[in-house]
Amino acid sequence: MQNQLSHPGGHSVHTNKHILSEDRIVGDIATIANMIMYISYIGEIVQNLNGNPTSFIQPFCAAINAALWVAYGWVKPKRDWILIVADVPGVIFGLVAAITAIV
Repeated sequence: MQNQLSHPGGHSVHTNKHILSEDRIVGDIATIANMIMYISYIGEIVQNLNGNPTSFIQPFCAAINAALWVAYGWVKPKRDWILIVADVPGVIFGLVAAITAIV
């Protein structure tokens, strides 16, 4: 089968009967980037556990923000799994970073 990129005015990539919309591609990339951003709190968590505490306020606020996005993705009429999956690490790592900063 012939692969085609979107034609002028088109908004999808056709590959072997699979249609990937531009919003799905951007959403998948944004999900990965968001998860990497939240996983980067591991460095702060390690510093906190090694006796070099960082500020708790930024990861705590990030955890609240991520929790709100998870809740929003959950209560939508059709659950937004990309949004949920992207922000669950923010809740976990944000809270762990905040807690280890104050303990």
